Amino acid sequence: MLGTALGGRYRLDEQIGKGGMSTVYRAFDTVLERPVAIKLMHREIASDSDQLERFRREARAVAQLSHAHIVTVIDAGEEPQTDGGATPYIVFEYVDGETLKALIRRTGPLEITEAIAYAIEIARALGDAHEHQIVHRDVKPQNVLLTAEGTAKITDFGIARTLTEEGLTLDGRVLGTTDYVSPEQALGHKVTGQSDIYSLGVVLYEMLTGAIPFTGPSPVAVAMRHVREEIPDVQHRRPEVSAATAAVVERATAKDLARRYPDIPALLADLEEVLAVEVARAGQSTGEVTTVLRTLPAPARRRLPWRMRHPARWLGSLALLGGLVALVLVLLAGNTHRGVPPDVDAQSGLTPVPLEQTSASDYNPYGNEPEHPTDVANVVDGDPETVWSTEHYREDTFGHKPGTGIYIDAAPGLRARAIEVQTPTPGFTAAVYAAKRFAAHLPYEDPASLTARGWVQLAPPRTVGAQSTIHLNTGGVVYRYYLLWITHLPANSETAAISGLTLFR
Repeated sequence: MLGTALGGRYRLDEQIGKGGMSTVYRAFDTVLERPVAIKLMHREIASDSDQLERFRREARAVAQLSHAHIVTVIDAGEEPQTDGGATPYIVFEYVDGETLKALIRRTGPLEITEAIAYAIEIARALGDAHEHQIVHRDVKPQNVLLTAEGTAKITDFGIARTLTEEGLTLDGRVLGTTDYVSPEQALGHKVTGQSDIYSLGVVLYEMLTGAIPFTGPSPVAVAMRHVREEIPDVQHRRPEVSAATAAVVERATAKDLARRYPDIPALLADLEEVLAVEVARAGQSTGEVTTVLRTLPAPARRRLPWRMRHPARWLGSLALLGGLVALVLVLLAGNTHRGVPPDVDAQSGLTPVPLEQTSASDYNPYGNEPEHPTDVANVVDGDPETVWSTEHYREDTFGHKPGTGIYIDAAPGLRARAIEVQTPTPGFTAAVYAAKRFAAHLPYEDPASLTARGWVQLAPPRTVGAQSTIHLNTGGVVYRYYLLWITHLPANSETAAISGLTLFR
């Protein structure tokens, strides 16, 4: 086929890819004098009149998509054959770069922030497609192209959709690569946007760990593992991944559709939140991560350090800061009491633990909504005027729920001896629990107890005053997560608020 001019216009110069359904060529548009990519359907598939008509319909539908992270469809046509048939083709913009799969193979696991940034770009592309009633059905890193500037663009929209309606048949061509297939798709059930979410969750898992979750002797064997087995814990393979990021991967790849993200906007909201969390933990951003950060909505951006939210103002403040350094050093020279956050009632033998601004998270395992997640950083910011609070409840016992709370990620872990709680709403009842691993793996509204979820009680329920130090019994065990579990609200109050949480060694 090389040298052939499809439609008398598109000269095929080089084969750059081949699959079970089509071959991809780098071509040259002789009319507009620019490189393009051509996907040419295989003749044996094109000879099926039903498949040919589906291809035509899909080509028209995908051509309606116009998104920064979708490879643009430029044209479509059918090349006449000597036997009287025709071979359909689609003309795409040419992306001069490598696939996401090639990047992972070349570098191994990506930087955590980079992986999440790419997941956001892919999710935004899928969201646009879903709004146009198009389900990709073959989301995998091989179908994500990275431009020279580092931007992710997803391709092959609609092609897999025309061939996945018959389940695990057609000589293995229907499912293609089963490394990323959703359980419902593997079983031949109805495929919706949630299937794309599952596949994207697997892609994110691979970006974070450098490996696909399941392998097997055949594509069908791998597909059945997706049906029957839970995705391995991403934190087990890469411990530095935060609990928040691991929770996104887990929910995106849930087998039960009721537990999986219902749609792309819900997934995107969490991805944007965890990107801000991971960037704040890393303390810096580069490349495509910086580009994506600029597009985050305001709630997610508030999780970033002030210098990242307001870079121009931060740079201007450096000059003023430099002028104050000498004075600060003089004052510190006579002060040997270091490391105590403001207003903390340090006690003899206890040392306060400095916490990152992103270490706090709300925890509402028995409800279907978060508890003010954008305010959780207020409990570790050292400012007594900023608070996190529960939602409003008509009953002081939270009605149908046994409680709600907030936890601290004290990575990599410690044997905490006490936790101090500062609150403007004293009188609520709370207990303290701990866990070695993030213990939110059961679905919302599951009746299982906190203990069944993996939490260990370190302090029984007690009434919390305006500034209370709760001593903990870890039994010498190192825990990473410490949970303040609120079981009763203050009398005559609909909420419980916390202005500060401090762990002590």
